[in-house]
Amino acid sequence: MAAIDTHRSAATFSAFRFTAVATRLIGVVNEWNDARNTRKCLSALSARELDDIGLSYADIESVATRTVR
Repeated sequence: MAAIDTHRSAATFSAFRFTAVATRLIGVVNEWNDARNTRKCLSALSARELDDIGLSYADIESVATRTVR
């Protein structure tokens, strides 16, 4: 008699893969939105206010896209 492994079907693998891709996509969108909000808030500050926190207008993009882990 042959043994059949029913624990891991192709449908289960496909569902797992879809979940992993969807989770990564949500993470990418969240990172993009955080960078957009940071850019927007820092761009609204005056040059003097940016200088008070040690930044300039040229630093905004690098600060907005910096990842912290």
